[in-house]
Amino acid sequence: MLNLIAQIAGFTGALCILLFGMNMLSNGIQKGAGSGLQKLLGKITGNRFYSVLTGIGVTAIIQSSGATSVMVVSFVNAEILTLEQAIGVIFGANIGTTVTAWIVSLFGFSFSISALAIPLFGFGYILKYFKKVKLHNFAESFMGFALLFMGLGILKESLTLGPAATKIFFIINSWGAGGILLGVLIGAIFTALIHSSSAMTAIVLTMAANGSLSWQLSAAIVLGSNIGSTVDAVMSSFGASINAKRTAFVHVGFNVAGTVIALLVFKTFLEFIDFIVPMEPAENITTHIAMLHTVFNIFSTLLFIPFVKQIAAIACKVIPETAEHKDEHYHLPAILPHSRISADLYSYQIQTEISKMCAKTMEMFDSICNSFLRPENAEKENEYVKFLENYIDEMNSAITGFLQKCSRLPNANHDDRKHFNSLLHVTDTLENLSDETCSLMHTVKKYVSNEGFDLNSQRSKEIEEYLEKVRAFFEQTCLYFTFGFSKDEILAGEAIEHEIDITKATLKTASRQRLESGADVQEELQYIDIVRKIERAGDCIYYMLKNI
Repeated sequence: MLNLIAQIAGFTGALCILLFGMNMLSNGIQKGAGSGLQKLLGKITGNRFYSVLTGIGVTAIIQSSGATSVMVVSFVNAEILTLEQAIGVIFGANIGTTVTAWIVSLFGFSFSISALAIPLFGFGYILKYFKKVKLHNFAESFMGFALLFMGLGILKESLTLGPAATKIFFIINSWGAGGILLGVLIGAIFTALIHSSSAMTAIVLTMAANGSLSWQLSAAIVLGSNIGSTVDAVMSSFGASINAKRTAFVHVGFNVAGTVIALLVFKTFLEFIDFIVPMEPAENITTHIAMLHTVFNIFSTLLFIPFVKQIAAIACKVIPETAEHKDEHYHLPAILPHSRISADLYSYQIQTEISKMCAKTMEMFDSICNSFLRPENAEKENEYVKFLENYIDEMNSAITGFLQKCSRLPNANHDDRKHFNSLLHVTDTLENLSDETCSLMHTVKKYVSNEGFDLNSQRSKEIEEYLEKVRAFFEQTCLYFTFGFSKDEILAGEAIEHEIDITKATLKTASRQRLESGADVQEELQYIDIVRKIERAGDCIYYMLKNI
């Protein structure tokens, strides 16, 4: 009993080191690559073969099909990728994840690398403190690579099963088709629990190398792990857009369908692997398993890639658009931050939401302009502006909380945190701008409701021109937020803000002169109040520009 407990504890510890190493390796590569991988995904065209190659490349680099799947679901959610483009990347991700199996098969069992792993870990740890060296962002990848093989080495020692456990696997193997299905189920469930098909494959390779698993049962568990690997995509789609949910559905459907087809020709499939891999399975089983993993995913991709459009159509029918009632409250559709995914990825999601926040604020400006043109609708426009102001408050609260979680992610580097902090300032400024605009709308409503209001009067024309100047400034700033800007454009923005300040002083002087000439005091006070609030709105816009 004590030996069994010690063996279970050793296996658990080794598995945790292996998973931690894989996670650190993936995080380190993503952190070092910065936004490069996300930009690569974001530039995918409609060519399905290019999408597959991109999926292969990104997954092979970051060593995690789950991370790639979450990226893809996130990009679909942010409307950066279409459903059809995402399907190609998912196909490629399944092929890319087989690289881990080959690394473990070729290096994990051919010779001992424990003597190299420890110095490699030390090199990565020391590299973390050389922040002026560009390579320091990859420090965690060196440490993760070392931990991966250290965990694998301990796993090999802890998975030397006793006679009882070996007998259980022998019995399962003797059940024929039932044993194969049970193996698939074991692979799917265990992979879903540990969130890593690569780690599951490493365990299978280790147990097979120790003689604990037969060739057939190893193959069945590896096939099952492909189904379990979809758990990350499914979880990431909770609360996401309809197309993001369809993407997760396609991922599950593709992996399940490929596994079912492989099971239908299971015996022939294994014979084909035996044919292309030298030596018998008993003599070279780790290479057989790695080859099976690769061939299975390549064949599945080749089989389904001609039908990408049809698969997308099926996903749209299975998960149709719902006739949602108008919800007066904001719900953040962005996928919640996950420590396995590069922090830079989340800026793509949240920038989309901040752009929507800009659009809502622009609607507030439009309502003010409409109140001048149609004073009879001022009360209705005022109520709508109040609704928008409350909605933007909810957006600010949700987006701020999301950004704070992102900035605390362990794989967020200095540039990521700086960018998230900048987005926090932009979001907060937009909320302040909405408050100012709501207050402005309230004053405008009273101004246009006066019996003596004249749209063609000098005062009204001055307010309209001043308001349009600030509105155009905000529109330009929103474009800068979306597409970027140059130093010259920043200087132009400063000039506009200065011009807004000068215009305020000029209009206030003109109002005082009208008061001295006997103009209506109440109307002039409302006029000055409107001018002051428009100028404060311009200040908010300028502050937003400085923080983009």
